[in-house]
Amino acid sequence: MSLRRGGVALLACTAGIALANNYAVQPALGDVARDTGTSVAAVGLVTTAALAGCIAGFALLLPLADRTAPRRLVTGQLALLAAGLLLASAADGLGPLLVAYAVVGAGASVSAGASTIAGRGVPGERRGAAVALVAAGMSAGILLSRLVGGALADTLGWRGMLLVFAGLVLLCAAGAWLWLPGERPTPTGSYLATLTALPGLLRRYRTLRRAVVSGSLWYFAFSLVWVALTVRLAQPPYALDAAAIGLYSLAGALGFAALPVAGRLGDRFGPRAVICASMGVAGIGAALLCTGLDTPAVTAAGLALVDAGCFTAQAANQARILGVDPRRGGSLSGVYLLLYFLAGVVGSALAAPLIEAGGWPAASGAVLGALLLAGLLALRRDPGERRTVGLGTRKTAGTHPSRPSS
Repeated sequence: MSLRRGGVALLACTAGIALANNYAVQPALGDVARDTGTSVAAVGLVTTAALAGCIAGFALLLPLADRTAPRRLVTGQLALLAAGLLLASAADGLGPLLVAYAVVGAGASVSAGASTIAGRGVPGERRGAAVALVAAGMSAGILLSRLVGGALADTLGWRGMLLVFAGLVLLCAAGAWLWLPGERPTPTGSYLATLTALPGLLRRYRTLRRAVVSGSLWYFAFSLVWVALTVRLAQPPYALDAAAIGLYSLAGALGFAALPVAGRLGDRFGPRAVICASMGVAGIGAALLCTGLDTPAVTAAGLALVDAGCFTAQAANQARILGVDPRRGGSLSGVYLLLYFLAGVVGSALAAPLIEAGGWPAASGAVLGALLLAGLLALRRDPGERRTVGLGTRKTAGTHPSRPSS
């Protein structure tokens, strides 16, 4: 299966627009609470429902990338996403809204499928650049979602905003149907067998295990730092409002800009080199954050470096996983992203208790520690790894099944 010209760009746009729907409603949650007669605290569960749906999509839908034609899979998941948005726009209470956003999250998991399809649909020497471009689309979706969602909600109301996003999703679905390949990958077994085999992939592939551990560490740090920042800046002596705190999210633009360059470097020098450099950059950013929050410019610089390091490392890590066995890229990515997002949930959950117990030094210290550990793990080369001089590719023994332990 190969992608037509422009196929990777289409997948990047699709991934960004799809993933944006997990976050676009957040600035309007106060309006949603008033319209549905729900408390602001309770309506915050909308974000949790979207995340739960996304995790379920990684586990149950992403493996379909190994057995379903990209045209049908992407179009079907986008249709599911649009249906969830339509249900959410008509919701009159918290229960229907949570169900709708679980569907939205499941549909938004198509963003990970887009990355798998892009990596599989180009030659191996261009895999890093393709995955990085889709990751850039996803990053842009996350970065712009709250800004665009808030602006549309102010103009059209939150229900109108959801309808606009549903229209964009349907446009992406039409593009996917017309442009993506219709050939079906050769499945390695039944769908049920594919699902039951997912836990065994961790035992079988050393590279996957290492990718899961290191990726989980930096996503734990990424989630922890942003939630902790929000909690701390809302407290005295800063006492910033939501709009002022939200401006710090623009620091993520550096990570978005760095992704295409990181993808090309990954194709030239290998994913491990990019991950090591990325963790170095993120570690410098975390060290800046450890100096405190009294200087906004230093805080913004620290956040920018942490974001850039985590984003570029994630793109390289996914390219490395797809290289383990391209035929099972969907299953391998499903296992990776499921555990990756669960680590993010842990980081988010620990942020407030760390701020309460030790203030910003405790939270920023935990972030720095996790990133340094991820960097140390990345420095370890898989047994048998070697660089192919002049081609910029790497071959590792970790791409083959692990030997049984004695």
